[in-house]
Amino acid sequence: MAGAVAATGSVRKKAATSGPKKAKREPIAPDVLEQALTLITTSLDDDKAEDIVVIDLTGRASFADKMVIATGLADRQIAAMAQHIERKLKEIGLKRMTIEGANGSDWVLLDTGDIVVHLFKPEARELYGLEKMWGAALDDGAAEAVPTA
Repeated sequence: MAGAVAATGSVRKKAATSGPKKAKREPIAPDVLEQALTLITTSLDDDKAEDIVVIDLTGRASFADKMVIATGLADRQIAAMAQHIERKLKEIGLKRMTIEGANGSDWVLLDTGDIVVHLFKPEARELYGLEKMWGAALDDGAAEAVPTA
């Protein structure tokens, strides 16, 4: 290989320094975001989801602007809720979405880029405690726990 420049270091070191390529998330228009959020919460309500919670992640997380958490009582109900949301979002033009765990799981994740939807069975929701991790109560408690100088 004439003219090739030899880089120093092991293959592992080269891979570690180059790291994964992070794709920048292009936010959607605020009106489309609100339309999608309303569609998701309405769909969950129509499908008899329990304890639907919307958490605003704007300025707190780089992976999404909103998080929706809801509970379903059975695997089939949770899978149906995910399918309905996916179909309805595609109808309004949101086609890039990832769904994980939709084949009979205690937890289904839908990632639209700007909105992340978690659908849990009650035991799994309690176990993972996402509301405690991302909810406003965490921010309030953290503010009180930090001593000011």
